[in-house]
Amino acid sequence: MGEENVEQPLLEKKYYKDCPGCKVDQAKESSQGQGVPVRNLLIIWIVVLCAALPISSLFPFLYFMVRDFHIAKTEADISSYAGYVGSAFMLGRCLTSVLWGIVADRYGRKPVLVIGIIAVVIFNTLFGLSTSFWMAVITRFLLGSLNGLLGPVKAYATELFREEHQAIGLSTVSAAWGIGLIIGPALGGYLAQPVEKYPHIFPKDSFWDKFPYFLPSFIISALAFVVAIGCIWIPETLHNHNCSNESIDDAKALENGSSGDGKDKIIQKNENLFLNWPLMSSVIVYCVFSLHDIAYQEVFSLWAVSPQRLGGLNFTTDDVGNVLSISGLALIIYQLTIYPSVEKASGPIGIARISGMLSIPLLQSYPFITLLSGLALYIMISIASILKNILSLTIVTGLFLLQNRAVEQHQRGAANGIAMTGMSLFKAIGPATGGAILTWSQKRMDASFLPGIHMVFFVLNIVEGLGILMMFKPLLVEKKKTRSDQLH
Repeated sequence: MGEENVEQPLLEKKYYKDCPGCKVDQAKESSQGQGVPVRNLLIIWIVVLCAALPISSLFPFLYFMVRDFHIAKTEADISSYAGYVGSAFMLGRCLTSVLWGIVADRYGRKPVLVIGIIAVVIFNTLFGLSTSFWMAVITRFLLGSLNGLLGPVKAYATELFREEHQAIGLSTVSAAWGIGLIIGPALGGYLAQPVEKYPHIFPKDSFWDKFPYFLPSFIISALAFVVAIGCIWIPETLHNHNCSNESIDDAKALENGSSGDGKDKIIQKNENLFLNWPLMSSVIVYCVFSLHDIAYQEVFSLWAVSPQRLGGLNFTTDDVGNVLSISGLALIIYQLTIYPSVEKASGPIGIARISGMLSIPLLQSYPFITLLSGLALYIMISIASILKNILSLTIVTGLFLLQNRAVEQHQRGAANGIAMTGMSLFKAIGPATGGAILTWSQKRMDASFLPGIHMVFFVLNIVEGLGILMMFKPLLVEKKKTRSDQLH
């Protein structure tokens, strides 16, 4: 007993002077009882937002961009080519996500975050200047290959906050990501083709007329440039000494009154991540919902701007921007006010299951919204979009929490890299498949079974249903709780 009393304070104070990870841990220890650090939330928010904005900002104008490339033989074929451009980003990210996770574990989270944001500045700008189908595909592929920060930033969010605040930290990641995937298309909708929309500001036959899709890309890249400079001052959370994880884990174990838990954590370091079923099961479910979400985003934007004779809403890019802006605002309010309480009451998986079940009837109601017109159409599609995005955010946040609780710090970058590789592979399939199914659906408007767009939303629901089934045991397994988890 005497030895333990001497050992405990030594372990708790074992911080290394020049280690950035130790500095962050010391700051967390000194902030006990002070509430959520808002500055850290803002860091996570703006970094993730910059990475997410370009991913789907092209969807509202992609239909028109591909049309202007004159590569599609028929109007219905435009959606298929648009799907290939949408998939290029995810294919690039799929090939490099594990590499970026390894880099983040070896050299730090901060360098990967900075490189990812700089990639947005360069390649998103070049995408806006695309003059051919293949230039658009290549720039999107390179942007995806070098923008590998989503995996490391989830590890970063876990390490930047005390354990009791990790849920809101990861909720901020998924919310900023989800909002970026909505505000991005809103910007694309408002700012694409500025010569047609704002002729008094952007004259005809000017630079903006030659490159009608450059303005939204430029605005997003300009924001990313400012954030890239600001990232110089963000803290690094990775420890740069060999025994950091052991000392911190032991300190946490002793702090919670159990040295046994700390030893369990050290043993886990030698486990193969692919044999960590709590991690891999959550990654597999995450991949299925990622496929559904990206296919939905592509289909929604293409369907909304499609002509009514093809089952679309005949929206302009401004109309799509309005709907997505409202959804983005609702997501911010939900993430800040409602989600933390719901997650605490039901648990991340319980609320994710309920959200998935509610999504199915909601999504299958979309084709009937086309029967409306005028103000009623705008109100109903806005409500449906808000609900769909809130439900998707709830599912993704729950899976983020499971993934990051299943591994220790020095493997979180690699673990999230595995998740990003799988997710990117499925998301690479999503836009191309969604575009192809939408094209096929629009060619069978008079079919007797699920005519027209009823079919594309039915297929999306099949994927959603598969994801829901996979959220139950024995397919999805949560990590066995340690005493520190129970205290949390």
